[in-house]
Amino acid sequence: MPEYHDIIYDVKGHIAVITLNRPGALNAWHRGMNEELRHAARAIDNDPAVRVVIITGSGEKSFCSGIDLKKISSGENFITGPDIRDYYDGIRKLREVFSMYEKLAVPVIAAINGYCLGGGLELALACDIRLAVEASVFSLPEVQLGIIPDLGGCQRLPRAVGIGKAKELIYTGRRVDAKEALRIGLIQQVYPADKLMEEAMKMAGEMAGYNPVVVQAAKRACNVAMSYPLEIGLAFETTTSAFAIKDALPGSGPFTIK
Repeated sequence: MPEYHDIIYDVKGHIAVITLNRPGALNAWHRGMNEELRHAARAIDNDPAVRVVIITGSGEKSFCSGIDLKKISSGENFITGPDIRDYYDGIRKLREVFSMYEKLAVPVIAAINGYCLGGGLELALACDIRLAVEASVFSLPEVQLGIIPDLGGCQRLPRAVGIGKAKELIYTGRRVDAKEALRIGLIQQVYPADKLMEEAMKMAGEMAGYNPVVVQAAKRACNVAMSYPLEIGLAFETTTSAFAIKDALPGSGPFTIK
């Protein structure tokens, strides 16, 4: 088991809770946190007892305020290193950690407890469902820093809110509050701050209570819907359903498998 400093990894029954744990820096993201998220994703992938994941931030102000600009100004290099071929390779290796959560077999819920900016929003977009507190603030401000959202934001935000709204938010770096985020489909539910984790755990418990074979098959089918034409997605959905029924409900359920 790796030693965690910038995140807290805790498994409660069938639910894994990952807490971004740099409250003094508004849970700002940097290479160390990214690597710990990588280790946690691998731990979840290797633990079939985990059926749902919740990602949240420590403290009361922030889920993740984006890249840690103080570390950058102090000279920390987020991209290059002895194991990096070039800038493309460096960005890809950072970004693939967020993709690991999108590709996990189990549902992943982002419980957003405040600022959700830059890389923090890109991490949340890699989750299946986003819940937020009323005081949450969302933005991809990268253009204001002279870069683009390169950890999946340019791909996942259009899928969440539509291409026109995504372009508006990306090209301007504007912030939206929880009410607007809910209206445009960026998040799915808004709660008072003292109810967020209670509601996230309630939703996770509901998901974890169903047959994991079926829930995980549904996630695979939904993910394919976002990447392929309708006919391919429908064929994948049918095949996935057939195998899920066979694996989860032999001799019972809506069909009798002989």
